[in-house]
Amino acid sequence: MNKQKTRKKGRIMWISIYIIVFIVAFGLGIGSKVIPKAWTKDYKADWNASVGTVYKDISYGETKSNQFDLYVPSDNSKKKYGLVVYLHAGGFTSGDKADDHEMLKWLCSKGYVAAGINYTLKDDAHPKTSIHTQSLEIKKSIPSVIEEAKKLGYDIDEMVISGGSAGHCLAMLYAYRDAKTSPVPVKMVFGAVGPSSFYPEDWDNYGFDQNTVEAKQAAAGLFSVMAGREISSDLFTTPTYDQVIKDISALLWIDDESVPSLMAYGKYDKVQPFKASLRLDKALTKHNVPHDYIVFEHSGHGLQNDDKESRLYSQKIEDYLNKYMPVK
Repeated sequence: MNKQKTRKKGRIMWISIYIIVFIVAFGLGIGSKVIPKAWTKDYKADWNASVGTVYKDISYGETKSNQFDLYVPSDNSKKKYGLVVYLHAGGFTSGDKADDHEMLKWLCSKGYVAAGINYTLKDDAHPKTSIHTQSLEIKKSIPSVIEEAKKLGYDIDEMVISGGSAGHCLAMLYAYRDAKTSPVPVKMVFGAVGPSSFYPEDWDNYGFDQNTVEAKQAAAGLFSVMAGREISSDLFTTPTYDQVIKDISALLWIDDESVPSLMAYGKYDKVQPFKASLRLDKALTKHNVPHDYIVFEHSGHGLQNDDKESRLYSQKIEDYLNKYMPVK
C-alpha cells in the first residue's frame, strides 16, 4: 500500500513538473528579443496623429481582463474598413495587448482598423481558466470590437485574425472553429509558433512520445490543464480523444472551407512541438486550403536564428493582407 502511494505521489510530482516547465517556457513566447535588422524598419510605423489614434482599455466583458485596444487610421472617410486582430503571446498565463503595439500601429498605418485583445490569464486568481475559456472570450470580444469601431465612424465589413505563440493558438481556433459564426467574414489567419493539436506522440520535446505510464499520465495532466477538463491517458489513440480535445485543437476544425493561412514555426522549438506543425500543414494541404508554412530551420520558439525566413514571414503577412483583405 505504501509503495502504491509513493508511486502515485511520484507520478503527480512529475506531472506537476511538466506543467510548470511548459508554462514557464511557453511564457517566454515568441517575444524572445533579437537584434533588429535594417529591413525591420519597413514593418514599423512612424506613429503620430496623422497616422492614427489609439483608444485603450475598452471593455467587452465583466472582468478587468476583458478589455481591448483599438487602433484606427486617421483617414475616416471610407465607407468600409477591414479589421485586423492580433492576440498577444505569453503561454496563456502572462502577456498583454500592449506588448504588440508596434505590430498594431503598423497594421493601422496600412489603413486597417487594428485591435489588441486581452483575455483572462491562467494564474492563482483564475485557476479554472483554460485555452477553451480564453478562446470563448475572444469569440465574445469580436462583436464588441466591431461595434466600438462603428461608434468611432469605422464600419467593419471583414476581418483577419492573428497572433503569436498562445495568441496564434487562439487566433487559429477563432479562424477555423468560429469563422462561420463571426459577425463579419474572416478572410485569413496568420501567426507564429502556436500549438494547434495535442497528440502525445508529437510532444516529444517533453518526452510524451515515450510509451510509459509516466509519460502518458504527464501528457494527460498537462492537456487536462490546457483543456480545462479531465483527460485520461486511456483516451489517447481512440476516436473519443479527438472529441474530448477538439475544443482547443484548431487542427480538428480544418475543412474544405477553412480560411487562407500563413504560419511560421521553428524546427528546434522546445516549447510547442514542431511535429504538430507538420500535422497542421498536412491538414491544410489535404483540404486544399491556400496557405504558406514557413519553417525556421535553425530556430526555436523565439524564431531568432533565421533572418531570411523572418523577413520572408513579414513580407508574406503584407502579401496575404493585400491579396485576401486589401485596403479599400
